[in-house]
Amino acid sequence: MSNWEKSGWRSKPRVQMPDYPDEAKLNAVEAQLSKYPPLVFAGECRRMKDKLAAVSRGEAFLLQGGDCAESFAEFSADNIRDTFKVLLQMAMVLTFGAKMPVVKVGRMAGQFAKPRSAPTETVNGVELPSYRGDIINELAFTPEARIPNPENMLRAYTQAAATLNLLRAFSTGGFADVHRVHAWTLGFTERDEAERYRDMANRLQDALDFMSAAGVSGTTHKDMSTVDFYTSHEALLLEYEQALCRTDSTTGVQIAGSGHMIWIGDRTRQPDGAHVEFARGVSNPIGLKCGPSISADDLKVLMQRLNPDNEAGRLTLIARFGAGTVGDHLPKLIKAVREEGANVVWSCDPMHGNTIKSASGYKTRPFESVLREVQEFFDVHNAEGSVPGGVHFEMTGQDVTECTGGVRAVTDETLSDRYHTACDPRLNASQALELAFLVAEEISQRRPQQQAAAE
Repeated sequence: MSNWEKSGWRSKPRVQMPDYPDEAKLNAVEAQLSKYPPLVFAGECRRMKDKLAAVSRGEAFLLQGGDCAESFAEFSADNIRDTFKVLLQMAMVLTFGAKMPVVKVGRMAGQFAKPRSAPTETVNGVELPSYRGDIINELAFTPEARIPNPENMLRAYTQAAATLNLLRAFSTGGFADVHRVHAWTLGFTERDEAERYRDMANRLQDALDFMSAAGVSGTTHKDMSTVDFYTSHEALLLEYEQALCRTDSTTGVQIAGSGHMIWIGDRTRQPDGAHVEFARGVSNPIGLKCGPSISADDLKVLMQRLNPDNEAGRLTLIARFGAGTVGDHLPKLIKAVREEGANVVWSCDPMHGNTIKSASGYKTRPFESVLREVQEFFDVHNAEGSVPGGVHFEMTGQDVTECTGGVRAVTDETLSDRYHTACDPRLNASQALELAFLVAEEISQRRPQQQAAAE
């Protein structure tokens, strides 16, 4: 893009970003990061874009999930493995139930920064700057901890590199082999609610055994023993993003080297703002969160700005409205996309519009509301004749009690049992699996309608 520079965002209005008090330290960190290897590579981003192009045509489905905000303190190989396990389970449920390939994307290896509804927070009469994620400041409620520290970017890079290293090993080293479908089950889901998954896994194993007996050996088919797994995060801290931006040596285009897919949040999608300016110039797949305040005209301007060549797989629109309101907002946006003839992936984020404060004082998300928004998303797309291409969840492989409801019936009273998130509440493995079965049913019910329309 000839009229774009990776530092061009610095002359644009910026929101949801910190003001660093030590400019010399910030400059030194940016200079150091700019010398580091990129975390992801151009070829990987191109492959992801090709897969998302298939999603936009209704030939595949996008599953995106992971932590609300990654934590330095909670970082461990076990936590990465367990979240990866849940995503593999969800993908297998979707593939087996919906008879469709699944593009697997983690909110991992870069999801360190979070937008906040207010710049400060008050506790017991003391007002301090808000916690904005470990890449910026610290969770501890002290004046020193809340000072933005640019050196946190170096620690975030190191953690992201280690996370990607492990994910690549899991994806290609045999851990993700479909013959291990039973091994992905987490111990704390080994209860009645996991019976449905075990039944599906048994049927899948029977099919694999038949293939082997028929002479089709899974060990000779790479697609059976490995998976493509991509990473994504909100590109909120632009100093970090610019420092990891690289020129692809084979094509000459610019790549955001911080993650395969980056997205722009609902609070930072100003067409003339800094975040849109940065994202428009990199060739990665881009996500755009669409909340209740976005208008059809806003969307048209943003689609033109972020995907002027109307490239399939480039732009994913992530709808986040809240249960009970999807029908008020989504149809007009689908109409705007149709009027522009735009190639987009439609994805549903049923988490961010359904956050409430429980009677016990914890921020939570009622699982029933999450389910309802997913169903409304599919219903609207079915009515409009468009493709519901994906889902975007905040979830974890840890045995947490952060969202109420689900088959394990987390209640207001039990939220405190294992409430570990530093920011927003996440689905646990049981709730995530329950959602995967719901989505698989929605897709499988829709396919006969698609086939009839095609005929």
